[in-house]
Order: sequence, then C-alpha cells, then structure tokens
Amino acid sequence: MTKLIRAALASSVLVASVTGANAAHAATTSADARANILQQVTVASDGSDLDFGTIVTGAAASTVSVSAGGRACGAGLVCSGSFSAAGFDVSGTDGETVSVASDPSGTLNSGSNSMTANIVSSVSTMTLTGGVGSFNVGGLLNVGANQADGAYTGTFNVTVNYN
Repeated sequence: MTKLIRAALASSVLVASVTGANAAHAATTSADARANILQQVTVASDGSDLDFGTIVTGAAASTVSVSAGGRACGAGLVCSGSFSAAGFDVSGTDGETVSVASDPSGTLNSGSNSMTANIVSSVSTMTLTGGVGSFNVGGLLNVGANQADGAYTGTFNVTVNYN
C-alpha cells in the first residue's frame, strides 16, 4: 500500500509542477480605450446665391467675376444690377477644423443656351469658433460672344468635412 501511496503522491507532484509551470508563463495587462465624439458637421446656405447680375453681351467672348469683395466685368461687357457671392454657414464642434470644397464648375442654362462658371470658395479650411463658421463662394462666368439673351440659372455643390 505504501508503494501505491508513493505512486499517487508522485503523480500529484508531477501534475502540480506541470500546472505551476503553465501558470508561471501567463501574463496579464490592460490598456485604455478612448473615443472622441464630434457633433455632426452641417452646412447651409445663408440665403445669398451666386448672382452675376445683369450683363449686356459684346461681340467678343469675355468674363464676369464675382467674389465677396465685388464684381469685375470683362472687356466688351456691360454689368449692372445687384450681384452677390453665395454665402454658407457651417456648424459643428467648437475648435475643430473643417475642409471646404465646391464643385470646380457649374453650368448656367437658359433654354438650349448655356454658359460655364468656374466656382471658387473663399476658403479651403476653417476652424469653427463657438461651433460655427461661414464662407462665401464666388465665380468666374464665361460669357460667349453675342451670348443669347435669357435668364440663366444653374446649381453647384459645396461639401464640408472634419479634417
């Protein structure tokens, strides 16, 4: 019986030493988890559209440019009436920087006639102060020689994203 007890005791020591060896090689640590939540960024028209005003065409092609700072009427054209750059308001998380992009061009149509405008944003990035910001979009309208008369309209898109 003593041999049986000795064999059982030896088996127990062997199991304990194997189990202990595996436990000695295990290690545990921890790491932090984080998330930074931003308010969804929005952009909306402030009610001002891109308006090149009234243009009297000439015998040669020319351009009319409009920005928040004013309007320039190209050679051979006569510009009159009110004009404006388009205005946009942005809202989001205070202190965050956003990128601003617009379509590079837009087409203005009147019936089957058209003109192309190069679209230009006043900023490419901005930092939101108090969670808000604003920018303007102007353009350079390409007026053809003896451009057909009519009320020309078109649209363009602006996109604002967090950097």
